Order: sequence, then C-alpha cells, then structure tokens
Amino acid sequence: MAKRKTVAEIMAMKAAGAKITMLTAYDASMASLLAGCGVDALLVGDSLGMVVLGYDSTVPVTMDEMIHHAAAVRRGAPGAFIIGDMPFGSYQGSPRDAIVNGTRFLKEAGCDAVKLEGGLEVCTTVAAMVAAGISVMGHIGLTPQTASQLGGYKVQGRDLVSARKMAAAAKELQQAGVFGLVLECVPDQLARIISEDLFIPTIGIGAGVHCDGQVLVTHDLLGMFEKFVPSFVKTYTSLSPLIKENVTRYAEEVRKGSFPDAAHSFTSQVDLDELLAPK
Repeated sequence: MAKRKTVAEIMAMKAAGAKITMLTAYDASMASLLAGCGVDALLVGDSLGMVVLGYDSTVPVTMDEMIHHAAAVRRGAPGAFIIGDMPFGSYQGSPRDAIVNGTRFLKEAGCDAVKLEGGLEVCTTVAAMVAAGISVMGHIGLTPQTASQLGGYKVQGRDLVSARKMAAAAKELQQAGVFGLVLECVPDQLARIISEDLFIPTIGIGAGVHCDGQVLVTHDLLGMFEKFVPSFVKTYTSLSPLIKENVTRYAEEVRKGSFPDAAHSFTSQVDLDELLAPK
C-alpha cells in the first residue's frame, strides 16, 4: 500500500512540478479501486447529491450524508489522502459553525482536509478553521452551491472585472491559509495566471492544462452518469451501456431458467433419496 500523503506533500508537488491527480469517491469499493490506481487525492464531493442520492443539485446535501459517505471512503481507502466537501449551509452561518462541521469530517469520517466554496466572503472563516487545526482547500470560479447567483452553470471570469476579482480572491484565500485551490469553469489563460501567482497548488476542473492538478467526477470520467455531461469532461469509457447490456442479459437468463446453471450451483454430499425417504 502506498504511503498516505500529507498536506505538506500535496503542496510540495507544485514546487516539484508534479501534476496532482484527484477524483471523486463516495463509497468504499470505488475508493479502494481509485486509491489502487495511484490517484493522489480523493474528494468526497457534495456532487454525490446528484450522482448518488438523486437530488437536482448539490444544495440539499446534509452534513450527516457527507459524513456517512466520507467514512465509507476512508474505510475503503485507509491509505488515501481524502478531502471532505463542506455542504451548503455547513459553513456560511459563522466561523464557529464551520469549525464544528469541519471537525466532524476529521474526527468522524477520518478525512485529512475539507473543501469549501467561495472567495473573499469566506476568508475569515477559512482563517478561523485553519487556526483550529483544520486543513482547508478553497474553491472559486463556478461554485455549484451558489450557481443560481452566478447565472447558472457557466464559465466564470471571462470579463476583465470578474477576472480581476477572481485573481484577488485567490490571493486572499492563500493568505487566509488554504493549502490548495480548486478552479472550476475558468478560462485556461486566467487559470494559468492565477496558478503562476500562487505558491499553493491549483486543481482545475474545466480550467485548462495550466493548473497544478486536475479533478473530475469519477462517474463522468467512467460514463456512469447520463443526466448530463459537462463539456470539459473527457469520458474515458462509457460504462452505462455496458452495465445495461449485462444486467439485461442477467434478467433474461433468470427468466428463461438458464441462470444459475450447473457451473454456478452446488452439489450435495447427502443421499437425497435417503433424505426424502419416510422415517
């Protein structure tokens, strides 16, 4: 088993010029598979609300749901670097709320760090969490929890005013103590400028190749989520048709009585005639 990375080691990857790989995980079996492939970090994203729990957005996801899934990921990947996503409402109320909920990820789920969305408005909260001993990753650009305020799921930072605001927020979040920063749906050249201006690593999702690492929703990468696929996602395989094909075959074989066959059944060591004989 690979040695579990630390926050310091994740940060050092930027200085070494080593790209950081991150994928989402929501359960023990997938976490084990991903960790076994050498992925640097697993994000228990609040995207689980849509791809696992069937919500229309990430907003309804609760802390208890996040802790439940994050704990499963830790059990499946005990040697992985795991980040828990702070759900909507878990950190916006006050820094104290954020510390209490962030602590739950570390104590109850065994996460190494947490991630939260927002720019300048969350810097005070981030600083308080870091001072309390919680490692925090930031997230700017398209922030799904407040996508309706941003005009929907679209690229952010395309005009000069918003680009400057995003670059300033990145610097302030670094100053507040985040150890890394997710850039979502950001023009690639803006992501390059932000990445070059920071000493902490940036993790892109729809932000081009110049970020210090990349993250994708695993269900998107594997073609397992059919409601929609963001344009920035590269689907490496399409498991949904394969799953449907084989589940359909299974159902047909059960209905026809061809499964289970002799190869998938057990033989008895008992004389059945003697067993059925009247006593």
